[in-house]
Amino acid sequence: MTYVAGIDIGSRSTKAVLLDESRKVCGTGIVKTKPDFPGVSREAMKLALDEAGGQVEDVKYVATTGLGRYNIPFRNLQITDITCAARGAEFLFPKTACVLDVGGQSTRAIRLREGGKVKEFKSNDKCAAGSGGFLERAAHYLEIPLDQLGTLSMASEKPTMISSVCAVLAESEIINLVSDGQTIENIIRGIHNSLASRSKALLARVGLENEVTFVGGVARQSGMVASLQDAIGRQVNVSDQPAMVAALGAALLGYQRLQKLGGTASPEQDRDLCNFG
Repeated sequence: MTYVAGIDIGSRSTKAVLLDESRKVCGTGIVKTKPDFPGVSREAMKLALDEAGGQVEDVKYVATTGLGRYNIPFRNLQITDITCAARGAEFLFPKTACVLDVGGQSTRAIRLREGGKVKEFKSNDKCAAGSGGFLERAAHYLEIPLDQLGTLSMASEKPTMISSVCAVLAESEIINLVSDGQTIENIIRGIHNSLASRSKALLARVGLENEVTFVGGVARQSGMVASLQDAIGRQVNVSDQPAMVAALGAALLGYQRLQKLGGTASPEQDRDLCNFG
């Protein structure tokens, strides 16, 4: 068995996806991102290989994406995360017209053309209030595990209003809401609604139309999905593993490149691949 790997080195986590010769996902791995990008990439790859029952020498091509994509010595190809998120979303949901990617540091709205190619994209500003990082900070202030935000948000009866556009001011607003006796559930749903409103504005800038696919780690939060659907007035596609979509896209594009090369990486690329072990 031979594999093509896609590795997404994100600001919060590093993900790996393995595809076999038929483009079937055979293994995935996810670890917390640390400054040693090659090291965390190897860790994520090892988890994916363990799941697939494969060995390092079975990996014939490696495509990287994300903020650390240039820092992986055993890569064969590096691709932007916007391109990879678009390709992965279209592969999972072929009718996707727009992709919303909410990560730890940024939110991107992407409009697709035929074949999962990027037609246009827009990103939020640098403020954390427009990204998943705001949710992490809010969870810290509210002393709630991050993986519980979605469930608690769904239990909200009267969401609060989070009006601040600055993350620092928004955090102060959250503290004031707690002091005023607002429930945790209503506060969290208010945070989700605020992020969904910003996401809607980005989608509108690229041209919100037809099917929308929501990717990135924040898409695991059911409350955020519900807030986004309410904001844009339509259902959105969410995969079982939304955080893995960009890594999947990298693997798919790596597979495509390898096929163009006749199924064999160049000698220089082969030497780089040997550095993986």
